[in-house]
Amino acid sequence: MNKLTLIVFLLPFLSACLPKMPDMSLPTLYRGDIHQGSVLERFKINQLKLGMSKAQVQNLIGSPSIIDPFHNNQWDYINHSTLHKKNDIHYRLVLKFNDDVLTQVNTTGIGSLSQLNDKEKVAEKKRISDEKAAEKTRLSAIKLAQEKAKIEAERIAQEKVRKKALEIAQEKALGKAKVLEQEHQEARLKEAKALEQRHIQGEKATEKAKADTIRMAKEKIQLLKEKRIQEKNKPWYQFW
Repeated sequence: MNKLTLIVFLLPFLSACLPKMPDMSLPTLYRGDIHQGSVLERFKINQLKLGMSKAQVQNLIGSPSIIDPFHNNQWDYINHSTLHKKNDIHYRLVLKFNDDVLTQVNTTGIGSLSQLNDKEKVAEKKRISDEKAAEKTRLSAIKLAQEKAKIEAERIAQEKVRKKALEIAQEKALGKAKVLEQEHQEARLKEAKALEQRHIQGEKATEKAKADTIRMAKEKIQLLKEKRIQEKNKPWYQFW
């Protein structure tokens, strides 16, 4: 027992005196990165915009990993990558379309995707700035177009009011002209009736005068006849 205790006590000192042995651990095998599925970049994903066509999406981030033949309006980009010296990557990007138009971008499953590097951050900042400038220009153009449309609508409305007022004035003038024409026509008819009445009265007077003349002539002729008869029947002694 005493010998065993002595050996345990001297063991650290003996190991310190021994020469250091080289590391004899076995070498590790090299393992390459294994990428399975769609390889995406956050920089390009950030460029997706609602309203893009399927062709535009495919040109930007490539073909999807899965297209359900029964739900071809949904594209899934899935990746399961095993990396040698980095954390494994597992992400899923889901895009939904309405016919050929991109309507939804679901990025909740791309948290393990590599973040933007410095160069991409600068490019992303510039892209966002350019998009904001383009959007501002677009909104300004829309506002200008709306103002022009408003001015044009007001002009059209004023033109309609002016035309309506002109039509009313023309209708009033036409109505007044019709009334005046009717009054003139009535006056002409009245005058024609008066002339016709005077003509009839003149004809009647002429007929009466003619009848009176004939009657007086007949009476005169009758008187002459009677006088001649009386003279013819007068006794001879009445000549003296």
